[in-house]
Amino acid sequence: MKKAFRKKSILVIGGTGSIGSEIVRQLIAHDSTVIRVLSNDEDGLFKLQEELKEHGNLRFLYGDIRDKSRIQRAIEGIDIVFHAAALKHVPLCEYNPFEAIQTNVIGTQNIIEVSLNEEVDKMIMISTDKAVNPINTMGATKLLAEKIMSDANHYAGLRKTKFSSVRFGNVLSSRGSVLHSFRDQIKAGGPVTLTSLDMTRYIMSINQSVDLVLKAVTLMQGGEIFVLKAMDSLKIKDLAEVMITELGPIYGYKDQDIQCKVIGLRPGEKLHELLMTENEYEGVLETEEMLIIPSKRIVPFVEVDESYPLIKVSENEKRSSDKVDFLTKKEIKNLLSNAGFFEREKE
Repeated sequence: MKKAFRKKSILVIGGTGSIGSEIVRQLIAHDSTVIRVLSNDEDGLFKLQEELKEHGNLRFLYGDIRDKSRIQRAIEGIDIVFHAAALKHVPLCEYNPFEAIQTNVIGTQNIIEVSLNEEVDKMIMISTDKAVNPINTMGATKLLAEKIMSDANHYAGLRKTKFSSVRFGNVLSSRGSVLHSFRDQIKAGGPVTLTSLDMTRYIMSINQSVDLVLKAVTLMQGGEIFVLKAMDSLKIKDLAEVMITELGPIYGYKDQDIQCKVIGLRPGEKLHELLMTENEYEGVLETEEMLIIPSKRIVPFVEVDESYPLIKVSENEKRSSDKVDFLTKKEIKNLLSNAGFFEREKE
């Protein structure tokens, strides 16, 4: 992996978010020539700059992906682009659909077009399992973003730039995560609001997410969607109950003091999530760590060329977040403990 990023000029768009900032932190160890961090979050840029100020190869840029001219200047001389900027909150996008389109679709198109103009080597985008059979605006815009990322490999013509996406489940402890909502409600003495007692979600840690992105860059041939294979699933009710048990005493409450309240599904919200569509599973490729949905353009290439390492064609059953083994409450507790979530709340 170090070879993939050594002496490369890299741009991380949305670089102050939970995923983007961790991509920046991990790239520091790979001896890149320069790492530019672009964000429309002024406070986030300042804090990340202060945190990483001893690293001289970082550049902090303010800008928005809706502004194509700003993207043009940011991408000049760049080899690899990480695109982690998006509007991600489902209810917010339901009530602001045109804004979601401007950022998630038009913004992605701007980055694609500038990447082609500048002939960067690779561009990879962060997507979401909500893009699979979407029923909400956020999922639909991310699905379209995935499609134009894949199709950009055809649109490129003779230009060398390759485009791929990485599809995530829910990232624990990311900004806007349900963990933070539950924590704040517990801190206030409850109730902890659940949209449904039956709701399930695929989850991944920030470290898992970033590791997947970096490995995808080393494997990508153009047009793929990469998905973490060993992704855990949990019941949101179990997560809430574990957090009440662990955080209640920290804030001075007993378990029975804090109740759960069912409030119904929010606008655009699903009960369960899928990692892939049925059609995608028909042609999925597999490594030890990830599932890879190839573009039609590269399937014949994969079958005759061994330069796509460790990959085999595999049969996979359709997976939904309610059709797999759930994490137990003990496993959820261990997951949050290992991530340092409870310890941070004690400080």
